[in-house]
Amino acid sequence: MERKYISWLLYLLIVCGLLILSIGFSLIFGGELDFSLIDLPRILADKSDPDNFIIMELRVPRVILAFAVGGALSLSGAILQGIYRNPLVEPYTLGISGGAAFAIALVIVMGWHRLFGSLLFPFAGFIGALSTIFLVYFLSIRKGIINIHKMLLIGVMISFLASSSIMFLMSKGSAADLHSFVFWTMGSLDEPNRDLISVMLTSSLAGLALSYFFVRPLNAMRLGEIKARHLGFNSALTVRMLFILSSLLTGICVAVVGIIGFVGLIIPHIVRLIIGNDYRIMLIGSFLGGSLYLIVCDILARSKMLTESELPIGVVTGMLGGIVFIAMLSASGSKIKLS
Repeated sequence: MERKYISWLLYLLIVCGLLILSIGFSLIFGGELDFSLIDLPRILADKSDPDNFIIMELRVPRVILAFAVGGALSLSGAILQGIYRNPLVEPYTLGISGGAAFAIALVIVMGWHRLFGSLLFPFAGFIGALSTIFLVYFLSIRKGIINIHKMLLIGVMISFLASSSIMFLMSKGSAADLHSFVFWTMGSLDEPNRDLISVMLTSSLAGLALSYFFVRPLNAMRLGEIKARHLGFNSALTVRMLFILSSLLTGICVAVVGIIGFVGLIIPHIVRLIIGNDYRIMLIGSFLGGSLYLIVCDILARSKMLTESELPIGVVTGMLGGIVFIAMLSASGSKIKLS
């Protein structure tokens, strides 16, 4: 038992150390101007320095957003994989991103963003995601009992319906509309609105705190819903509350930054392989791992290693996540288990 707790502590120390290091690199690298890590304390201390404005007004909000979004998506993935006991489930599997994307496409094609401004995008995205959450939920419940397998299938079908509807809308729109929508779906951490960043950070930390009220039920549900009920846990209530929590976190992420894939799929897998399935460490481990992963991907997106211009963050997370996931599965040599 003591060895397990030591490994948990070691994991957290290493991830926190890497997280601090990645935050430092994220502040000094990016765009057209790079700084020295040695000069960073001096720049941060001198508010009259023009470089201080670049770091504090442009890069710090971006790092905070990457920390919050990466943590929220990875936490949601860990929760949903535990609920469904399915390693392929991720936050976007339930059609949440499809609903948000459909709402954004509708706003773009109808031209409402020209009337109400760019803040309509996150608002419409959240309304679309929220509508999908309730649709999946109410279609999956019968006689007060949620069928999680039915819920998963309904979510996948709603994703297909949303994709088809989006293609229809885009076929009726202009080339400029198509460009705006494609840019949004690639994801972006370049959000100037401080209120949205604050909402995202507060929501992700609150979601992490709330998830720890369900640690024991989640651990029991690794054995299956029936056995969890025999152990005295209300599995139906647990599934309902955790589904709403993870879906709302995902909806807020999609509304603020667009669709950023692979974070909620790959990070819980890596954490599970390193420290096991116990949700006492899985939740915080996935949150910190997701934050670290997205900050590193953002550094790569701004490094101009592949192109002269900045890459969309969703492209980097997809490419890097796919390569890492395939390599991880090949190296493990066996099926990843959730129980």
